[in-house]
Amino acid sequence: MTDSVPPAYPRGLFTFSLVYGGLVCMAGVLGNKLIALGPLAVEAGIFAFLLLVVTSSAIAELYGRATANRTVITGFLPMILSMLLIQLVLVLPASPEMPADRLAAFEAILGQSARLMLAGLIAYGTSQILNVTIFTAMKGREGGRLLWLRAGVSSICSQLVDTGLFITIAFWGVFPIGPILVGQAIAKVVLSALVVPPLIYLFVAIGRRLDARG
Repeated sequence: MTDSVPPAYPRGLFTFSLVYGGLVCMAGVLGNKLIALGPLAVEAGIFAFLLLVVTSSAIAELYGRATANRTVITGFLPMILSMLLIQLVLVLPASPEMPADRLAAFEAILGQSARLMLAGLIAYGTSQILNVTIFTAMKGREGGRLLWLRAGVSSICSQLVDTGLFITIAFWGVFPIGPILVGQAIAKVVLSALVVPPLIYLFVAIGRRLDARG
């Protein structure tokens, strides 16, 4: 007897849920690196967050708004667990055999403050729920044909909100946030318009192929 995904839980949804949980955990880690996109300095977590938008939108397209919202809310679990595990590892004493430079690098990358963690949680939940809401609301109005338009508009709106919330909560009063807000906003608008729509089509096609296999 072979193991299989129960029919009540589609293979596509099962796969997307696993992908979503992994991306939630990776986004904060990737955000520790600033990358250059032309003249803009952008935190690398943007790629994980854009894929979160794609995944939640694909779930909404295939399985409905309620299922997509449940996925977003459930995403808090791996996110919070990963934060707690990171804090546990940071407070545990390092082995004397671990090189000092590696220890310093590890602590510098993963040693986020409580303020940064709070900013990430609020920005994540608000922007992802907003993305699903706009995506499904537009589908109800236009009948489900303009997938590319819904994907682009919902992604742009949600990512602008994500940027505004995270940067403001995390860095208000620490240093001037205007230049960072502008750079992040421009980068996310461009990437949302160019990258998200074709990826939505790809993810939806993958989901339908997986579900067809039973």
